[in-house]
Amino acid sequence: MSKKKVVIGMSGGVDSSVAAWMLKEQGYDVVGLFMKNWEDDDDSEYCSTRQDWIDAASVADVIGVDIEAVNFAAEYKDRVFADFLREYQAGRTPNPDVLCNAEIKFKAFLDHAMHLGADLIATGHYARVRQNGEKFELLKAVDHTKDQSYFLHRLNQSQLSRTLFPLGEIPKTEVRQIAEKLALPNAAKKDSTGICFIGERPFREFLNRYLSYKPGPMKTPDGKVVGEHVGLSFYTLGQRKGIGVGGMKAYKNPDGSSDAWYVARKDVAENTLYIVQGHDHPWLLSSTLRADQASWIASEAPSPRALSAKTRYRQADVACTLDYDAAPEGDSDFALRFMEAQWAVTPGQSVVLYDGDVCLGGGIIDSSTTS
Repeated sequence: MSKKKVVIGMSGGVDSSVAAWMLKEQGYDVVGLFMKNWEDDDDSEYCSTRQDWIDAASVADVIGVDIEAVNFAAEYKDRVFADFLREYQAGRTPNPDVLCNAEIKFKAFLDHAMHLGADLIATGHYARVRQNGEKFELLKAVDHTKDQSYFLHRLNQSQLSRTLFPLGEIPKTEVRQIAEKLALPNAAKKDSTGICFIGERPFREFLNRYLSYKPGPMKTPDGKVVGEHVGLSFYTLGQRKGIGVGGMKAYKNPDGSSDAWYVARKDVAENTLYIVQGHDHPWLLSSTLRADQASWIASEAPSPRALSAKTRYRQADVACTLDYDAAPEGDSDFALRFMEAQWAVTPGQSVVLYDGDVCLGGGIIDSSTTS
């Protein structure tokens, strides 16, 4: 009986490298695929594509698997980057990594792997897949500190049924130990952070190249103009640094200290940015939210009930109640009510729902209220 063929995405990082080795150890016929998703300025100091390819190829050589490179830059620009720019232009704050997983890593990559004769695909994500009857479930990784199910919540049954996540059952510390034991050339390589195509470059400088923007008034909740913003696209809710009000007279606390200023609201129609003083200002706290573009892993919406959710990746699960009647716009809308008000709930970001360790899916935050 021939071995099952698994095509694994190898990024040049330590996670996908160890995942590839694990699959080979488990008896699969493993082929690595390096995806090039960005090429606008891949010769710049901020783009590490060339070094990543060298690292991925070196690892493939050490562990004894074939690897090829494939260019998905055109698909990425059409399906991910165009949406990213539209959202920022509209004053929202998108999460392109969620869309990249749904459209590139588990669509374009999956299609390409199937053309190569793959039975399954794999990635170095920290998550798990479990078959429950005829359905496939997405579960959090055993290592909750590295769990990446948040970024995978838009995957569907067809995608999950053909996907392996070798790292889902082991802690990150063990992944590093395996890499060191195997003497992989990237064993000590830092994990990549941030948005893939921006890298370590200054974010505002990057957006400047692609977006039209218009300065406008910066106001406090009472309507007082306290400065000028450089364009609503360049700010996100809850932002503290880089607002440009450092020298502004602040309201004093009884002890003579003054609280920091935060971005609290954007009025796109009036091109106005509202800032508030104090981390726990009411404008920064939301007890409900409405989301659209819902995507449910089980192919059907979960029943309204008590669940938990994340409104951003680096966040502990928070208790909430799922409701559909409060979001009557359409089939892809839903509402959440939180047991405790949540800080800086940001339109454009993903809200992801969980029932224990099972990721149910989620949607894109459209609005929130402080009621």
